[in-house]
Amino acid sequence: MNLPLNAKRSGKRSQKAVPVISKRGNSDLRYALYQAAQIATYHNDRFRALFTRYLTGRERERGIKTKVRVKLAAKMLAIAWAMMKNQMPFDPSMIRV
Repeated sequence: MNLPLNAKRSGKRSQKAVPVISKRGNSDLRYALYQAAQIATYHNDRFRALFTRYLTGRERERGIKTKVRVKLAAKMLAIAWAMMKNQMPFDPSMIRV
């Protein structure tokens, strides 16, 4: 099973690796993650604030909203992984704005 989240580790320690959504793997899962990020930017204040912060100064770039939502989807996946790993419920303070 190919998960869509990869970390670029070219000579970096795993703590400093940046998780990104790769284009390999399950396209339906990528689509679901993107849709979850889109809904989160509409209905969750913290994700909306983070979305706005990522967009600041880049509004004129072509396709930037899609790129930012993919970045938020990767962040959501990392948060979900931490929640499962530590067996803890969702805490909105996990999203640093």
